[in-house]
Amino acid sequence: MKITSKRIKLDAASDVRGIATERENPVSANLDQLSSLAIARIINQEDRSVPLVIEAALPEIARAIDAVYSAFQRGGRLIYVGTGTSGRLGALDSSECPPTFNAKPEMVQYVMAGGDRALGHAVEANEDSPALGRRDIARKRPGKKDVVCGLAASGRTPYTVAALEYARAKGAVTVCITANPGSPITTVADISIAVDVGPEVIAGSTRMKAGTMQKLVLNTITTGAFTKLGYVYGNLMVNVHLKNKKLVERGIGIVQRVTGAGREVALATLEASAGSVPVALVMLKALVTRREAERRLKRAGGSVRKALAE
Repeated sequence: MKITSKRIKLDAASDVRGIATERENPVSANLDQLSSLAIARIINQEDRSVPLVIEAALPEIARAIDAVYSAFQRGGRLIYVGTGTSGRLGALDSSECPPTFNAKPEMVQYVMAGGDRALGHAVEANEDSPALGRRDIARKRPGKKDVVCGLAASGRTPYTVAALEYARAKGAVTVCITANPGSPITTVADISIAVDVGPEVIAGSTRMKAGTMQKLVLNTITTGAFTKLGYVYGNLMVNVHLKNKKLVERGIGIVQRVTGAGREVALATLEASAGSVPVALVMLKALVTRREAERRLKRAGGSVRKALAE
């Protein structure tokens, strides 16, 4: 069977040998001959390098935080787009923002090559299609209020590059997160977060260090943006949605820590606030009614600190 069939056409641009994440790692050259403990040690050793190399990209990450924060203030969205592991990481971050910050689901969205089915099944062939990238991001109608973030470990995935080009042409702020500095995606991103994590323990397996890097960067961007938006008070998750026993206990604990109230008072105030930690905090700290606390929070854009300052 020939690989160069009608279904898969190879050309010079398909050559991956020059990509940083495709290089062989001398540290793991004899990985298949090692004990389980030795394998674990090598992977752990390589993983520890990831946060250190991210440090050089912190200025760009900060720019991305500011861009996303500004988009949220304007009523815009953060939209991730990617394929394979990169796409799944974008989908994961998108799905975690509502329960973490009680954010509206439309604030952080994702576009995944192959759709939701690709989250649990390999459909990576779609990543070769620029047309599908443009089509899928077009369905989100990106515009001047939005930030579109392209995730591509190699930095040259046709689907993701084309989607980012489309979003930029429509006026959206574009961000890329890649493990390959100088790759094509960096030329179509207004903010380029390019972190060379070095060769993977298993050559080309970007679910490893490259994926870890992307996950860390995504955590930083959305946590930073929602914190600036006022969804965090101090370092407390004050916008937590009290949907189960664990989260109710967390909410009670937050009210106690911020206000100094006893458990019974904290619980009673949460019940009086209809289960809203921010409302309960303003009620107790400012000694106001639920209605007044809600008014203050609305004027403050949901920020507990600004509502209390009032």
